[in-house]
Amino acid sequence: MIAITTSNGKTHEKEAAVRRQGAVLITGASSGIGYATATRLARRGTIVFAGIRRQVDGETLLREGAGNIVPMLIDVADHTSLLRAHAKIESLREYRLEGLVNNAGTALAGPLELLPLAEIRKQFEVNFFGALATIQTFLPMLREHHGRIVNVSSVSGKLALPFLGAYASSKFALEAASDALRLELRPLGVSVSVVEPGAVRTAIWRHSSDKSLKILDDAPLERRADYDAAIRQSMRLAQRAELSGLTADRVARTIEHALFEKRPRARYLVGFDARVRVALARLPEPLRDWIISTALGTSGHPDPAPARHF
Repeated sequence: MIAITTSNGKTHEKEAAVRRQGAVLITGASSGIGYATATRLARRGTIVFAGIRRQVDGETLLREGAGNIVPMLIDVADHTSLLRAHAKIESLREYRLEGLVNNAGTALAGPLELLPLAEIRKQFEVNFFGALATIQTFLPMLREHHGRIVNVSSVSGKLALPFLGAYASSKFALEAASDALRLELRPLGVSVSVVEPGAVRTAIWRHSSDKSLKILDDAPLERRADYDAAIRQSMRLAQRAELSGLTADRVARTIEHALFEKRPRARYLVGFDARVRVALARLPEPLRDWIISTALGTSGHPDPAPARHF
């Protein structure tokens, strides 16, 4: 309580209104889009709870964060990890959680025939279930302050390309959940937006390529041989797209808009190639398949199997 002196000289006591500073939680902030978003928001004066996987990444963020970044060890696939982060944020009473950016993600490439189901499940554990678990954990805080959720998806959540089926499937699932959440949470004052970048100059695919190639090396040669040429062409195209892709900061700027503009949109498509992919997705499937197969050099196909009568 504090004493307030009025214009007529009388005094009365009034409860001091202490305004807590708004904060945003970003998962996957160790590098790439998450790192760029954390440092960008910190420069504008926003308090950022930066989810990282290694302590050393937190030290880098602290140096770049102008005193506005609070690194936290978070593994979105580990519920205990999320609960520890929740308890930590809840204990910092000087801040109020107003935004959540679900950015943590992994990438896995390869033919669906050859990818072990265990590896595909790991992809979903981070890209889909991890995002949903993070939302469920922190939603009570966001509801309290009419906060915002930004899910970082991909244009792969609109169109699945060959050999990216596992990754695209996890992003399609995230897109569907985001649509449902947007309508479920709107009456509660919480907005949900999806950011859909095209190719981005980050290390996510470089980090996954060794693992993907190891998985393919372990596959039986007679099954792998049918895919080898197409896989190599796909990798060449992916590397070329990455080199000419968006900067991580360009995507971070879009995430910033989704968090702070007056009327956030449901979706933010980022990059020229993303728009091309969406346009391609709207074409009739035979034409679309021909264009993609031609680009990969797989347009030739064996004679169709004879009609079956079951």
